[in-house]
Amino acid sequence: MKYKSHATAAFFALLIALGITSAVLEKRAAVAAAGVEAPQFEVDPLWPKPLPNHWVIGSAVGVSVDSQDHIWIVHRTTSFERMELYAAEKPPAAECCYPAPPVLEFDEEGNLIGHWGGPGAGYDWPDSNHGITVDYKGNVWIGGNSRGPDPKGYHDNMVLKFTQSGKFLMQIGHPSKSQGSNDTENLKGPAKLFVDKTTDELYVADGYGNHRVIVYDAETGKYKRHWGAYGKKPDDTDLGKYNPDAPPAQQFRNPVHCAELSNDGLLYVCDRPNDRIQVFKKDGTFVKEAFVATKTLGDGSVWDIAFSKDPQQTYIFLADGSNEKVYVLLRDTLEILTSFGDGGRQPGQFYAVHSIAADSKGNLFTTETYRGQRVQKFVYKGMAPVTKKDQGVVWPKSSK
Repeated sequence: MKYKSHATAAFFALLIALGITSAVLEKRAAVAAAGVEAPQFEVDPLWPKPLPNHWVIGSAVGVSVDSQDHIWIVHRTTSFERMELYAAEKPPAAECCYPAPPVLEFDEEGNLIGHWGGPGAGYDWPDSNHGITVDYKGNVWIGGNSRGPDPKGYHDNMVLKFTQSGKFLMQIGHPSKSQGSNDTENLKGPAKLFVDKTTDELYVADGYGNHRVIVYDAETGKYKRHWGAYGKKPDDTDLGKYNPDAPPAQQFRNPVHCAELSNDGLLYVCDRPNDRIQVFKKDGTFVKEAFVATKTLGDGSVWDIAFSKDPQQTYIFLADGSNEKVYVLLRDTLEILTSFGDGGRQPGQFYAVHSIAADSKGNLFTTETYRGQRVQKFVYKGMAPVTKKDQGVVWPKSSK
């Protein structure tokens, strides 16, 4: 009787397992039949390689990929805890460590091949670096978002332009000079920049103190135009805290965190605290908007975006530093297809994923601010059916 009981239990267990397996296969088959596919990624846990000279990275607040597929990041050298920089004390308190230079350049293999940055003659280096862009000519642009010592003021009201070797070329704006969101000579906590290769115009997400997108001539620094949410004239009225149950805000909240131009001439703007993307024509005409994780409070959900590298730029990759994931969206409809990532310190997890960029092969690179303090690489693995809305950590399959 005991044998028969065990056999019966095993038989039913087998039926249950077969039923579960069948249901999973049917679900996957249905997804595949529906034709819903998305780019797939795996984290590269060995990228980048260790830095030399006992250098460490602080809050990493920008990433960009140049035409050679070199990866550029900018980080804050003033964001460390004391114990991280014992070697830099006078006299040294320990053998390690030192802050790496603010601007770091890596090759595709993760080797550090360039570094520079910091205060110098002829320009005002930001107190708090924010955002880095390498334009189509190879110039490097940097913003900043420090308020400075005056709690009512704003120090980092400028953007800087350099060569790839760190030679200063141009500054737009001046520290502590901003007159608000309709001041055309100064910025106010500029978060991110993009240069349009067809017009040589610089688009600035401006930003942490202002509520606008502003456009300049990328060669001369001459003002061109600016606008706020829905293409309206920006207004600096305090909107108060974001309320997901209220009607959509008619102005951007701070920070306006990214402004990325697509190949077909549409500008995608990250209205981070309002949990939305707004899309515009180059002249500021409002086109559409989409909301992402609308119950996200605090730091907001829409931190940065990058486009897929096919000619149509079919997909948007959106970094969400509050919910600790990267969303994959269809660019034409702004529909979320899937997401990957999770909160944590291990490869493939995030602590305040802040910025995102793609190389020519479709690989993604992310940086993390606050105590995240790192850059990660996610290797493009081709297209595949969407079987999960939230994939979690995309660990290399060969390593499972």
